[in-house]
Amino acid sequence: MKNFYEYLFIQHKEAIDMPSNVRIWEWAREVFRLLFPERNSKKFHTVDALKASFKILENEFLDLLLKTHDCKDCDHFGIVHNFFEALPILYESMINDAQTIYDGDPAAQSLHEVIRTYPGFLATCIYRMAHQLWLDRLPLIPRILAEYAHERTGIDIHPGAQIGSHFHIDHGTGVVIGETCKIGDYVKIYQGVTLGALSVNKFMAGAQRHPVIEDYVIIYSGATILGGNTKIGHHSVIGGNVWLTNSIDPYTKVYHQPNTKIIDTNKE
Repeated sequence: MKNFYEYLFIQHKEAIDMPSNVRIWEWAREVFRLLFPERNSKKFHTVDALKASFKILENEFLDLLLKTHDCKDCDHFGIVHNFFEALPILYESMINDAQTIYDGDPAAQSLHEVIRTYPGFLATCIYRMAHQLWLDRLPLIPRILAEYAHERTGIDIHPGAQIGSHFHIDHGTGVVIGETCKIGDYVKIYQGVTLGALSVNKFMAGAQRHPVIEDYVIIYSGATILGGNTKIGHHSVIGGNVWLTNSIDPYTKVYHQPNTKIIDTNKE
């Protein structure tokens, strides 16, 4: 046991001094809060005050990049610039997602409710931020953001996944979207859906391992769609608890029909 603690002490001593995952998540959360006042208790009385808050986060992000040692050969200033330059486009995508959730959920009373309370919206927004950083080849920070969103919402979206506009995750708990998954526009996914890989062998790293979901597809709860060669044609509907490993044509319905028995105990 003594050697064990000595070994751990050496690991701690030699570890690179890096910002904690919590600090990185808090930075992203502050960006999210500035984008959506529904999530922010701070009030701004001038445009300059709002811009100054974004500038603080810009400087903080550069500091995080430098101290995290996420990528030694990266252009850190370029990554920061690219992210904040992309914010208007990211914001537009997020608003489109929120509007699609509101339009598609009878329980939603307002767009403000969607933005403030819906876990699918939060997870999708964090994904869109993480994906922007992933495009600049950051290996660590996007994964940290994705895992914190996963922890908060139960929705696991790899930052490498490609997701189109007007995306709607309903309820969301247990949703898994893999790294090489490609999702089109106006796709709706319910809780417990897995868009995964058939193989988890390491030699598949970098290859297309996850399915392609085309535009206007609905995937109901508990469905599992696997494989890099699996393509779900546009305007298709995948029913609950379906297990699918081969492609289907556009305008197709796939459903699982369980052998369910109903017994009237009063007649037994």
